[in-house]
Amino acid sequence: MNRRLMIVCAAALAMAAGAFAGAQAPQPAAAPATSALARANLAKPRAKAPFDLTGVWLHGGGQDNSFRFSPPAGFKLTPAAQVHYDAARKAQAENKVYRDDIGQCWPAGLPLIMTRVWPIAMMQYPTVIYMISEFMNSVRIVYMDGRQHSDPDVVVPSWNGESIGRWEGDTLVVDTKYFTGHHHWIDSGIPASDALHIVERIKPLNDGNTLQIEYELTDPKSFEGTWKYTKRWRRVEDRDIAEVSCLPELNDHMPTTKSGANVR
Repeated sequence: MNRRLMIVCAAALAMAAGAFAGAQAPQPAAAPATSALARANLAKPRAKAPFDLTGVWLHGGGQDNSFRFSPPAGFKLTPAAQVHYDAARKAQAENKVYRDDIGQCWPAGLPLIMTRVWPIAMMQYPTVIYMISEFMNSVRIVYMDGRQHSDPDVVVPSWNGESIGRWEGDTLVVDTKYFTGHHHWIDSGIPASDALHIVERIKPLNDGNTLQIEYELTDPKSFEGTWKYTKRWRRVEDRDIAEVSCLPELNDHMPTTKSGANVR
């Protein structure tokens, strides 16, 4: 065996031995999973939050504060989404509604759930923020305990998605993805796919009784680029949220839920 071949064989044996030793070496134990409200999780030292969202909030409406998430000027849809958009415009011209899934008791989903004319109760803890809308009692959970988004292979998609929050100075940044890909709309005729990704930047204005949220939406399966919106809420001190269920039989009096007016 020549000297060069001996060196190559020795290197290969050394690499194999190292790999075997690495496989046998004890691995550090993974941190135990804890819930957002686990006492051990709540007790961990954390910097004080810049503000507290706890309270009841209502989308304020008014100038430059529409409840809708209409497409921006010059928007371009994907061919699949364009089919829905054209059908919705045609139905509107005929005084009909296209795919009124909310009227059929499908969840509104994010972002629409945030601007319904129903109050939203927000409860902020060091590790999590709960947002409960009176509209269908839809629940949003924003995790604040440092966790990352779930593995896409095991996550269960939902209409409000999985929201992970973090503080950037005096702004709460919420990153949300993992949405369902059906019965979910951004606006009339604008479908939200399972590729929808929403980033919100939340901060209070004035005396803390006005809340501003800046939205950035991307969904490469439905539209090109990033759609941006700014919405404002007002704190309401004289309202609680109530239990509200969406039941089809209670909607029978609504024209949009009748087959003649609702284009499927």
